[in-house]
Amino acid sequence: MIHQPVRHVSSDHWLQRSRRLPTANCDPREDPADIALVVIHNISLPPGSFGGGHIEALFTNTLKSDLHPTFISLEGVRVSAHLFIDRRGRVCQFVPFDHKAWHAGASSWRGRTGCNRFSIGIELEGTDTRPFTSAQYGALVPVLKGLFARYPLLTRDGVVGHAEIAPGRKTDPGPAFDWALLYRMLA
Repeated sequence: MIHQPVRHVSSDHWLQRSRRLPTANCDPREDPADIALVVIHNISLPPGSFGGGHIEALFTNTLKSDLHPTFISLEGVRVSAHLFIDRRGRVCQFVPFDHKAWHAGASSWRGRTGCNRFSIGIELEGTDTRPFTSAQYGALVPVLKGLFARYPLLTRDGVVGHAEIAPGRKTDPGPAFDWALLYRMLA
């Protein structure tokens, strides 16, 4: 597994060396210094399919609902994540970190509700049941290290799955996500 250098966060709260695709699906944070949580998600559109640009279209409100039957239920949905890491390990940022992405929904962590207020959402292209790629872990680790360096409240203990902050409602990133590998790579 190739380890990339730390991905630094610039003064304008964008990740360096990443594609930027700004979305309107966000709000300014009340306190950008309060970032204490990273939520790992998975997403594939259509479900179980990879590539095609549909995730980027969903997060930028340009997904055409007539392209696939499963997209009809997404018509009018307004969601986003800060970052998306595709199967090849390419990173795209939609929301600057000093803004809230709309990724967590009804959620709580360590007694705090509304996790969007104090979290960063990272979507990995995948499903609950298919293993994530080496390229995705190879991209995720330097991103996390860059976030840890930029936001002092954020630590390895604050990296969780969506299922952990929304139990019973969400299952991602699912059993196919290798937490032990992630922690070894972060050590």
